[in-house]
Amino acid sequence: MANDEFFLAPNIGKPADKVGYFASRAGFDRFAAAYRDGMAQLPAPSEKVAVTTSFGPVRGYRFGEAGGTPLVLLSGRQASTPLWGVNLPGLMAQHTVWSIDSIGEPGASTQHRPLTGPADQATWVAEAITGLGLERAHLLGVSIGGWLATQVAIHQPKRTASVTLLDPANTFAPLTWKMVTVSLGSVIPGLPMRARYWLLSWISGGARVDDSVPEGRLVATAMRDFTSAQPMPVRPSQDQLANITVPVLAILAGRSIVHDTQRAATTARTIPGAEVEVWPVASHAVNGEFPDRIAARFAEFAAGIS
Repeated sequence: MANDEFFLAPNIGKPADKVGYFASRAGFDRFAAAYRDGMAQLPAPSEKVAVTTSFGPVRGYRFGEAGGTPLVLLSGRQASTPLWGVNLPGLMAQHTVWSIDSIGEPGASTQHRPLTGPADQATWVAEAITGLGLERAHLLGVSIGGWLATQVAIHQPKRTASVTLLDPANTFAPLTWKMVTVSLGSVIPGLPMRARYWLLSWISGGARVDDSVPEGRLVATAMRDFTSAQPMPVRPSQDQLANITVPVLAILAGRSIVHDTQRAATTARTIPGAEVEVWPVASHAVNGEFPDRIAARFAEFAAGIS
């Protein structure tokens, strides 16, 4: 497994340390099949690398060779590189794009050490950026990936050219009871797959989610077969937000069930110079709903950053 095309010696069976793992070989095999099917839908990566970090090896994929300051994509909870399929063509047109599977989440990276809080999260991302051979990068994250990008801006700003946040979870406003319900429901042992698909559809604004949708199958399989050991994401303090020095673009979904969108927008605007937009008809699945608009808006935003 150490020489697998994608996976970096995944944890199978509950380990001694508090790290993410697949409960069984059968569960990993189900997830791996969904992951491979998802990767087959993407543009072929120009490069595939394994990067060493303090918390475990990180799988990274480079898409395109557009030059300039590169863009690094950070996925949401229970998500990984295949979830960026619709976004890659537009983003690759303007920037060299890297996608990295997050430590502690189901994907091709593997967690070796427990994550104790936001500083640890920012550290592995900064180390991954360094391992990719990048001096610094634009970060674009969706949901908890947006939270993660924010933490890098707070704790590791030297590695960050800018951050673009797509409806970031637990970053600018508390999680709603609806999101808590989805989070708790997704990890109930033995929950039927149709129920997991229903939860995913709910958070995605009612979009169809079933076995015929590769992204939905991947996330639903992750919910069933992977046990995360992530610490609860801590919302940044007002002082931390006020002291962010890197450029920030925050795109908030008007139909998000994750947080109170207007409250989140008000808080986001306390970041000095932040560009904050509410897209009224978008759901929390904004990256899949508006890939072309996101690519155009990011290109406009990044063009003004030296």
